[in-house]
Amino acid sequence: MKQRRTSRPLNDMPGLFDSLDFGLDAAAGPACAADIRRREILARERCNTISAVEIAERPSERLRFVSFGSGSSGNCAFVGNQECGVLIDAGVDPAKVETALTANGIDPRRVAGIIITHDHGDHVRYAYSILRHHTHMKLWATPRCLNGILRRHSLSRRIKDYHAPIYKEFAFNVGPLSITPFETSHDGTDNVGFCIALGENTFVVATDTGVVTERADYYIRQADHLMIEANYDAEMLRRCARPEYLKARIASERGHMDNAETARYLAGVWTSRLKNIFLCHLSEDTNTPELALAAIRQALEGVGVRVGDGSGRLDQRDADVQLTALPRFENSTLTIF
Repeated sequence: MKQRRTSRPLNDMPGLFDSLDFGLDAAAGPACAADIRRREILARERCNTISAVEIAERPSERLRFVSFGSGSSGNCAFVGNQECGVLIDAGVDPAKVETALTANGIDPRRVAGIIITHDHGDHVRYAYSILRHHTHMKLWATPRCLNGILRRHSLSRRIKDYHAPIYKEFAFNVGPLSITPFETSHDGTDNVGFCIALGENTFVVATDTGVVTERADYYIRQADHLMIEANYDAEMLRRCARPEYLKARIASERGHMDNAETARYLAGVWTSRLKNIFLCHLSEDTNTPELALAAIRQALEGVGVRVGDGSGRLDQRDADVQLTALPRFENSTLTIF
């Protein structure tokens, strides 16, 4: 098997605190301006220090996840709650993303920005378009990744105006979310995965990686919910019509993981903490959802794990872990943890 903290609270997001009642009469006048400001600051601090118990007890604060597309044609997903969240990558048409957000009860104005895993087109091609139409958003990427985006793609250099630099192993805050980037192994520029924590829930993203790196392994073992790639079936890749150099690139340690590799890894690290597995970035011509799901299910069941199908049906709810393959082109079902 192939294997080998600066904090910035989100205090300037439009609408985030609109519903808060500061207990003051609107007609009180300018004399109360200082008091209003003081109470607003306290309210903002309160929103950034919500306890895990409070989050669990308040449905609107629970972690939500939805994917808008996952594969070589485009990748983008949302993680957050009803009040604040982020897009993971920006490779899906913005109109589709905004429509899906609204359909799932998520106000696009509450999306703080985009966190970028790496600089390949299927992850970044719509980043500037999204930012240009939602100027409150930020682009969180490592400095090297941003340079790679500007070097590889014909995006406006004004994308730098939205850039908020991040660094591997340094957590940063986006509202109530604590996000830690970590090293992955791919042939992009300064590739990262993300560990995203809200209250008692930890959501980990490990996509576009040829092997599970030591640091990726560290964060994956902390996941309650995991989005991990199962890109290709080794036999389908061997038989497909792709050029040999491309096959070699995909199968390398800086390429992608196949179904069997992902299956063996998950069977080796699964604990009762892990409740949801979302298989992402399935190849359209060298994999199928059925093959990927069967490989991971067989490996997990081989070590005694009861695997549900993620449908939410009553007969599936008692499973140890829910297993889902994210659609390549369509939206996934909104999952609330």
